[in-house]
Amino acid sequence: MKYWRYIVVVASCLLLLAMSYVWRVRWDMTDDKHYSLSEASKTLLKQTDEPIKVTLLLNGDLNAGFQRLKKATEEISDEMKVFGDMRLKHEDLTFDSISSIGLQPIIIHERAQNGKTAQTTVYPYAIMEYKGKRAVVTLLKNTRGLSGEENLNASIEQLEFAFMEALHLLQQEETPRVAILEGHGEPDEAHTYDLMSALSRYFQVDRGSIVESRESRVESHILDGYKAILVVDPQEPFSEQERFVIDQYIMRGGAILWALNGVRFSEQVLQSDGFTPILSLELGLTEMLYRYGIRVNPALVQDIQCLPIPVNVSSDPQQPNLQPMPWTYAPLLLTSEGSPITRSLGQVMSTFVSPLDAVGGEDGIEKRILLATSTASRVTATPGEVNLNDMNPEMSDFKYQYIPVAVSMEGEFNSAFAHRMIPDGVETNEPIRKTSVKTRQVIIGSGSVLLNEVQKGQALPMGYDRYSGMQFSNRDFVANAVLWLTDSEGLISLREKNVALRLLNDKRAHEERLKVQLVSTISPVAILALIGGLVVIIRKRKYAK
Repeated sequence: MKYWRYIVVVASCLLLLAMSYVWRVRWDMTDDKHYSLSEASKTLLKQTDEPIKVTLLLNGDLNAGFQRLKKATEEISDEMKVFGDMRLKHEDLTFDSISSIGLQPIIIHERAQNGKTAQTTVYPYAIMEYKGKRAVVTLLKNTRGLSGEENLNASIEQLEFAFMEALHLLQQEETPRVAILEGHGEPDEAHTYDLMSALSRYFQVDRGSIVESRESRVESHILDGYKAILVVDPQEPFSEQERFVIDQYIMRGGAILWALNGVRFSEQVLQSDGFTPILSLELGLTEMLYRYGIRVNPALVQDIQCLPIPVNVSSDPQQPNLQPMPWTYAPLLLTSEGSPITRSLGQVMSTFVSPLDAVGGEDGIEKRILLATSTASRVTATPGEVNLNDMNPEMSDFKYQYIPVAVSMEGEFNSAFAHRMIPDGVETNEPIRKTSVKTRQVIIGSGSVLLNEVQKGQALPMGYDRYSGMQFSNRDFVANAVLWLTDSEGLISLREKNVALRLLNDKRAHEERLKVQLVSTISPVAILALIGGLVVIIRKRKYAK
């Protein structure tokens, strides 16, 4: 009978082992849930019916930071295998094969303790293949203004989103559509080229007017085929028919990004005369936006944290002397960590930005600030003027801080036409919808955030300042905003994942290096010797009796 207990234990272990191949149980004991996938990711992986092949290019002689990124990539791949047929392989491709894909290496310069500098070429990418289609996953997020450790940590935080975004694109059988509205003096295609390029990775981007002319009739459902529409820096008012079509599009669940300025000014006059008057810009959208819960103020913000512009400081017109001077009407906007749109993004470049006010606090609309000024700002109201001679303003005037200039809104919006008649010229067979289904809007107090400059006929990237040569986060901000507007699976929420950054104290680690080495070397030997001595003493006492 005494052997039955051993037989039961062995049989139980074999049964548990067999069950582990059928049911896999995991407990994530980390406080930041580092090893857990979101429900959106699990659902997306379970929808796959063919193997997902992932080739990791992050190989070679990597430093500790990139080793950590590689390990995190392997760990999230292991977690994805639980819910989908994920097959990860490491591969060292040749330079020519990588270049043919269009991937650019990152050159890392590191200084060793002996003072010598070492250079390493790293390819922080993974190539995902599914059903014959391929997508590139960028593993490293390089945000201006963050340290190397912070960038690596932000990259690890965004790994799940990066992989799920690529898989979502590969699973799409039909490319969703978004539209950029025209017909109100909006910027031409050359100045929105990079905007369309950034969105074309995810959407089919169309451009066009709601109505062909002021006299033509318009069908009220003309926008229904689009996941989102973008209103980018209009300069002429919207007709009542256009406002009705946009309003009812929102009521049926349509999403919209507004990039509007509250003032009218002329950059050409500013460049030629050195000053320009600023007046309120009437677009006919004030009432609509107020009903939705936001107001674009007819004013401009100024900020001490701003871009420089070249100014001729020479008194001799024959020998110009251009020097960079701070231009407070070009604020470098701060991004919020409280939204998946702006999390882990750097500053956003802008010019001539209007402040926003949230209205209707009891309307049930969830509003989040996306972009704001710094702690030293001021507001120039209309009517007024912008003057190039205003290069050295008094610091005491910049007494405002964190003025909101971009806001996201989510909820059930009230129609601006709830108690009005259907406008003439609109063809519809439905009554006016007075309240929307749950949907989303983003409003930005300047069209400049979405625009690119054109130099010698070539479009520059969004957020690139050609005077300083710096690249800001405009492109990522705009792409994230439109993804958030159109996200029905909840994938964009993965950008909110937080991984605690636990860094060593470099100074203390260097100063106490010898102490740590001695303790870590001698302690195990001392512990073993102590245990051995105790065993000998116990045995002597036991057998001495």
